[in-house]
Amino acid sequence: MKASGFAYFRANSVSDAVAAFRNCEGEARYLAGGQSLLASMNLRLQSPELLIDIAHIGELRGIEIRGSEVRIGSLTRHAEVLSSPIIAARVPLLAAAAPWVAHPAIRNKGTMGGSIALADPASEFPAVALALNARVELHNGDRVRFVDADDFFLDLYETAAEPDEILAAVWFPISGPNARSCFDELARRRGDYAVVGVAIAANFRAEIVEDIRIVFLSVGPTPQRAQRAEAALKGTALGEEDIAASQRALADDLSAASEDINTSAATRRHLAGVLLRRRLDTLRLSASAGATAS
Repeated sequence: MKASGFAYFRANSVSDAVAAFRNCEGEARYLAGGQSLLASMNLRLQSPELLIDIAHIGELRGIEIRGSEVRIGSLTRHAEVLSSPIIAARVPLLAAAAPWVAHPAIRNKGTMGGSIALADPASEFPAVALALNARVELHNGDRVRFVDADDFFLDLYETAAEPDEILAAVWFPISGPNARSCFDELARRRGDYAVVGVAIAANFRAEIVEDIRIVFLSVGPTPQRAQRAEAALKGTALGEEDIAASQRALADDLSAASEDINTSAATRRHLAGVLLRRRLDTLRLSASAGATAS
């Protein structure tokens, strides 16, 4: 199946793109990497009358340090995130998740902004953005506003962005000296959509958890924070009983876990618990090594 007919407009600036969107009398869509949009158009799941190509807008590209954050332009490719020394040093959780994103061919075209804007609950970068409570920069040609990741992902493929807004960049906090993080997922084959995945970001005082954010992907309509599991771990040294208590709390966090023809909700909850234990063990060892080194 192929896409239905559509008009095409190449924008040279955010203002050009937004003006074209507002002037379209039918349905319009912004086009960046196109890895999800073009596939859905070929399946006739979407049939926009106008595609607005924003892939040539220079101000939407680049990775740079700004104060205590790293700003990643929305047109930055997944492959650029994977290879960036700035990301590796300053946002290690994002660097850990990048190799899990699909396959090299997709990483070479897919963009950071496209991943966050689509808000696929099985995608890695939305989960990382929520785990780090990144800020999403939205531009409508007239004004720029910021939305915390906590408030950005609303429902299945639904975000806080207005229809005419372009996701200009994502701002990730720079990892501090007491921060530890890890990412993992389970899939039938490497590159397939994850059956379940987890992104964890924590801050330690010596070997004690001061703060922790645990986010699961592919378990619901949006990336899911496990706030009960987080609460069970704050103030602990991630001992065996602490991790077991967190796993028990996770069952409540994921009580409404999604299911499909291949994986039941109960299986997803079980696998989420397995990943949680594995990665909390990783964090404990990392915190212990850091405390010894200091």
